Amino acid sequence: MNKILKYTAVMIAALLICSGCRKDFNQTNTNPATYNQSTFDPNFVLTSAQLGYTGSTDFSFDTWRANLIYCSTMMQGFSSVIGYWAGDKYLLNAGYTAAYWGSSSNTPTGGDGAYPEQVRPIVDVIQSTNGKAQYKNLHQIARIMRALIFERITDLYGDVPYSEAGLGFYDKNFFPKYDKQQDIYTDLLKEVSEATAALDPAADKPTGDVMYHGDIAKWQRFGNTLMLRIAMRLSKADPTTAKTYATQVVGKTMISNDDNAYILGDATGGRITVNRNSQILLGDGGQENYYVRWSKAFIDQLKSTNDPRLSAVAVTSLYLSDATKVQNPAANSSAAVQKGMPNGKDFSAVPTLSIMSDPSFTSFNDYSSPAPALIKRNGPTFVLTYAESELLLADAAERFGIGSAAIHYTAGVKAAITYLSQYDVAATVSDAAAASYVAAHPYDPANGLNMINTQYWLLTNTMLDFYESWANWRRTGYPVLTPVNYPGNATGATIPRRFPYPVSEAGTNTTNYNAAHNSVPGGDVLTSRVWWDK
Repeated sequence: MNKILKYTAVMIAALLICSGCRKDFNQTNTNPATYNQSTFDPNFVLTSAQLGYTGSTDFSFDTWRANLIYCSTMMQGFSSVIGYWAGDKYLLNAGYTAAYWGSSSNTPTGGDGAYPEQVRPIVDVIQSTNGKAQYKNLHQIARIMRALIFERITDLYGDVPYSEAGLGFYDKNFFPKYDKQQDIYTDLLKEVSEATAALDPAADKPTGDVMYHGDIAKWQRFGNTLMLRIAMRLSKADPTTAKTYATQVVGKTMISNDDNAYILGDATGGRITVNRNSQILLGDGGQENYYVRWSKAFIDQLKSTNDPRLSAVAVTSLYLSDATKVQNPAANSSAAVQKGMPNGKDFSAVPTLSIMSDPSFTSFNDYSSPAPALIKRNGPTFVLTYAESELLLADAAERFGIGSAAIHYTAGVKAAITYLSQYDVAATVSDAAAASYVAAHPYDPANGLNMINTQYWLLTNTMLDFYESWANWRRTGYPVLTPVNYPGNATGATIPRRFPYPVSEAGTNTTNYNAAHNSVPGGDVLTSRVWWDK
């Protein structure tokens, strides 16, 4: 059942390989006793890139800071009163917003984050398999993975190093330019379209694939679903292109929850393979286990519609006390007692800010925590799901008249409820319960986009993929969230729209950074918008 255990040693080897992709690559890889492109198996490096996508190996700082501290609370999935959780207070912590990027985008600089731990290894796989028949499918899968990786990076920051990123060893350009997001999205669609079409069930079955174990049919459906998601990002910025690519994938996307892409964690692998969200939410870095709760907006939405997911994803009294990380075996999953914590609160003595002064406060144990099934150290990190695919198809149908919005909405909501069993049997919601919920809340074309994208928000929150929750909210404006107005906030009490560039880039990729930094419409700040965010 565990997809990761057997890859732990392989992944470590892959990280060692990737660490050579710097200025001294030639020197460190000419010894015949060491790995080089003629001796290593690029399947191992695919494993490294896939695991890197689930979070950095150095205490999950990108997950902790970008996905949880910022995205989860800005999107009112989670709430926290911990002082350094700046997201739902709209405060700028430049180190935290830079965490996902990593130490630097240029190859001489190592570190954690997307460029060192995702971009560099996936570019190595692409380069080392190009034109080699024995790696035909591995090459195409790597192209799809590269698009997946860069979609998130550009969604967070806007214009970013793309076309030249990760190529320092190959073209000796250690300071990549920042590509315009519009150009990046054009190329992402081209890459995923071409790579997906080139996948060949009769060719190689990649052994380093920890998502689908080389199942090419599933990769074909994944590629088409990813293409749909990339296309729908452009539904306002470039609706013609969005409609063209959405039409192209009709009938080719994921067909059930069996197609869901996820990577299982492995607690025995320590920082390298443990589930990244769980590592933080279980309190490995502080008191996140006790002072991070489901938000009031999220819990209220589930309660207001008698959503059967509520008792599967939330519990009260999860811990015996705030002085211990021992979970309470009698944690209460009853829907009736669930209560979300308001966003924008803290531990201060100011009555309007203090959580203890809030009318909802009785004790921290009474606020809802993520259920144990969702935060297991060996649990899945979801990458892309059938439910997302169906809800995006519903959105495309509503906007562009491609198919039936009602049919896709119904399928998407049912899948968004029943997929929870992939976390753990304890989170199972029956097909009958899901069907009853949809029957009680049928699709209403007059409120279609709101319904579709509110369900997408609920889904991505339960997936703990708050990066995607934030991106889709910026694209659609749904659900309608009420911003907080925390004193000293950096946004004028509006929900942030992008992350500023890491200031470390100013000292390492200076010329290209300055050009990008100075050209961001509205300034390189939390309130400026990426190109597709109209």
